[in-house]
Amino acid sequence: MTNRKFYCIIKIRKGESVTKNIRMKMARVEHDLTQGDLAKKIGVSRQTIGLIEAGKYNPSLNLCIAICKTLDKTLDQLFW
Repeated sequence: MTNRKFYCIIKIRKGESVTKNIRMKMARVEHDLTQGDLAKKIGVSRQTIGLIEAGKYNPSLNLCIAICKTLDKTLDQLFW
């Protein structure tokens, strides 16, 4: 396995807060996971992860918990 480094550059406008979508994407990238990789681990489609990160889908509590467990984060850290 090769060592890969990922850089996630996210522009945040002045006065704008970091949203749950951005926090989830940053956590996913920190774990070196693609949307597809994360989706497989929690049993959803890649499109579901993409929609959550785009802010176009509100995941159920069970899905939030599965994402948090996979990314080693708490619900507070990712979604609130």
